[in-house]
Amino acid sequence: MEKVGVFFSFSSHKTSRLGEKIIESMGVDGVEKINAESVTVDEFLKFQNYIVGVPTWFDGELPLYWDEFVPAIKDLDLSGKKFAIYGLGDQKGYPENFNDGVGLFAELVSGQGATIVGYTSPEGYKFENSKALKDGKFCGLCLDQENQAKLTEKRINDWVADLKKEFL
Repeated sequence: MEKVGVFFSFSSHKTSRLGEKIIESMGVDGVEKINAESVTVDEFLKFQNYIVGVPTWFDGELPLYWDEFVPAIKDLDLSGKKFAIYGLGDQKGYPENFNDGVGLFAELVSGQGATIVGYTSPEGYKFENSKALKDGKFCGLCLDQENQAKLTEKRINDWVADLKKEFL
């Protein structure tokens, strides 16, 4: 497997903790974690395979640290690169924009030529709307630590098993 860059905010408690669980579940060498709050274009471009942590903020927005890096991403050619996106949302507190950050980030990088991998089923979730939903599936791993924390470990392990096949 080629080297995998795992990008998340080191200071965002839940996203960081789940990023570490994803890395642990990967169980392979060649996984490098990068702080999304201080990533440079050179660091961002050095990978072919990406796992990106994107929680949804406020009413369906990207976190500020990703939002600040968006202009740089819009100038990049990401053709040939694979992105797997995980995010956190609250399907009861924000059912109208559950895990929108995952969908927004997927649109951003796919618009620059990247391939999105790691689609997951929305079965078992209850929400009104989500930008992460594409053709009946989430375009990443959508987690709800507020309401379904007991399901997180299995969801991560199943998702990572699929990613390992995608990242060969």
